[in-house]
Amino acid sequence: MKISGRILGLGAAALALGLAAPVAAQSLGDQVQKQMPSLMDIYKDLHAHPELSFMEVRSAGILAAEARKLGFTVTEKVGGTGIVAVMKNGPGPVVLVRADMDGLPVTEQTGLPGASTVRVTTKEGVETGVMHACGHDTHMTAWIGVARLMAANKRQWSGTLVMIGQPAEERGAGARMMLADGLYTRFPKPEYAIAFHDAAQFPAGMIGYTPGYALANVDSVDVTVKGLGGHGAYPQATKDPIVLASRIVTALQTLVAREISPLDSGVVTVGSFHAGAKHNIIPDEAKLQLTVRSYTDEVRTQLLDGIARIAKGEAIAAGMPEDRMPTISVAKDEYTPSVFNTPEFTEEMAAFLKTGFGDQRVVQMPPVMGGEDFSRYGREDKTIKSLILWVGGVPQAEYDAAKKEGRTLPSLHSPFWAPDAPAVISTATEALASMAMKLMPKG
Repeated sequence: MKISGRILGLGAAALALGLAAPVAAQSLGDQVQKQMPSLMDIYKDLHAHPELSFMEVRSAGILAAEARKLGFTVTEKVGGTGIVAVMKNGPGPVVLVRADMDGLPVTEQTGLPGASTVRVTTKEGVETGVMHACGHDTHMTAWIGVARLMAANKRQWSGTLVMIGQPAEERGAGARMMLADGLYTRFPKPEYAIAFHDAAQFPAGMIGYTPGYALANVDSVDVTVKGLGGHGAYPQATKDPIVLASRIVTALQTLVAREISPLDSGVVTVGSFHAGAKHNIIPDEAKLQLTVRSYTDEVRTQLLDGIARIAKGEAIAAGMPEDRMPTISVAKDEYTPSVFNTPEFTEEMAAFLKTGFGDQRVVQMPPVMGGEDFSRYGREDKTIKSLILWVGGVPQAEYDAAKKEGRTLPSLHSPFWAPDAPAVISTATEALASMAMKLMPKG
């Protein structure tokens, strides 16, 4: 997940966590606690052996083996390294439960026992450390926990459970690849799709939900600004692409500030500006890399069209000929659509979770501008009701200390991100399993 850190801004009442087992789901909670020693062994293994996008062979193998032992029908290599585990348990709805599997090219710096020491060379030829800096190891472990609970409690539910281990969420490609490989045609198509993501902005054991738009459209845009290079002492004989690119960067800020409605949301961030190689040489071109975020498809189109218009307009103003106009490239294969949690379904599930976990542990959260390709499962068929929850991962003591000292906590994707794994896994396992059973009641 691509997401920045957030400031600590939740009310004190919402953060007064009661971490005792839920009253209405005591039996299920007890089952989770009995599984925790085994689940934590799996978590430690997954954390120590992270794999990059579309390289999740070992991770997928662990999930597949666990599901087979429980009686699921398992298909591997769906959409690359994805797995699909199906358990048919009588008539009733089809419920999809998803976990993502990939790690990130980040060198872990937590200093904790069991930290990842994995190093790989990427397809681009870059040597890097690999880390589960987005918490997908907690996602996979909870997935196994849910599979165990559902298999052990088959008498309490009726329907079809489809559990998927998805590759390449970090590249925004895994869900698209699994769907293209027949997820909804080779396997039972769900009526409900549910998932969770660990959260770095509130305490461990807390559950956050967001009806409607929850995460953003994410686009990666490359802009190549062309010029006419020459000697830095004779700028009049050149067309300086650095100056032109600088004008473009500045003008792009007006897209959000002056072109989209203040009631809509958008981000246009220039994350990279590369040009030139020496002090006294004006280069032939400059390259910009942008991340563009929005919620609605209409605003997304407006921002992308605006980037192309501004780049060309500034080039014309600089006197560039038609054959030297900037080129714009949108990375379509890495586009992540915005997550839209079905509002009524989300409210229904939140109310249900509150009966078990309590009002103080289940809290509505504002949308964020991070991206998550879980969105595609609901977008593929608008009749599917979908919901992704947040499960807080910040150790309570660390959260309290950071709030008292006024310091920022490590965000997702940080080399220092170290969630309270037992709290995340136990909470997510119980929440997802109880939701699945609620959606597939025994007749």
